[in-house]
Amino acid sequence: MLTKRIIPCLDIKDGRTVKGINFVNLRDAGDPVELARQYAEQNADELVFLDISATEQKRKTLAVLVRKVAQAIDIPFTVGGGISSVDDVAILLQNGADKVSLNSAAVKEPELINKLAAQFGSQCIVVAIDARQINGQWMVHLVGGKVPTKLDLFEWAREVAKRGAGEILFTSMDHDGTKTGFANKALARISEEVNIPVIASGGGGNLQHFMDTFIHGKADAALAASIFHFGEISIPRLKKELKNKQITIRI
Repeated sequence: MLTKRIIPCLDIKDGRTVKGINFVNLRDAGDPVELARQYAEQNADELVFLDISATEQKRKTLAVLVRKVAQAIDIPFTVGGGISSVDDVAILLQNGADKVSLNSAAVKEPELINKLAAQFGSQCIVVAIDARQINGQWMVHLVGGKVPTKLDLFEWAREVAKRGAGEILFTSMDHDGTKTGFANKALARISEEVNIPVIASGGGGNLQHFMDTFIHGKADAALAASIFHFGEISIPRLKKELKNKQITIRI
């Protein structure tokens, strides 16, 4: 079994870390630079930084803040939010990001995935997919979950993998912030249909949820936010307990 990864996520709005439920009712969760430093010290495997209002407000991710976070940590760092061009990616990588995450722009211009993979390498390109179930079908949503599309989750996952994405970050909007467990059936299907790593996001609330997503959801990594931000479970304790349950993980 490949080593599983635990990834804290910093959702950034107006320079602060925030967290909500089902993509709404955001509350402040602290200074992103300080949180990033803490997670690196706690042996998080990677860090994801998402400027959640960048696309909505038609502005670019804050490169200065990205640089400050990158300088504070020594673990791989993925940045997303408002990325829509080769130049956007170049700026973020120059400011310390190891990977970039595309979402809305990839749906609007799928060829962008090919361009970025060719320019920077697939290992740098993560495609984030936000989806929720509508009449029993998983449908992709854009602009921080505010804009529904007619795009099927699984069809889109297969397409982004073919176009050169190095990873998929799947967030179930139905599970986001609920702490009721990850969308493991959908995750398992994505993992079976693509040949790139899949990151589970949305719903992590306790040890069992992480166990379940690694075993039943076949996820390669699990991302969470509020349970780490508000001290409900520490990364070292989570990793120790996963290891005790025979999950292959870096302590």
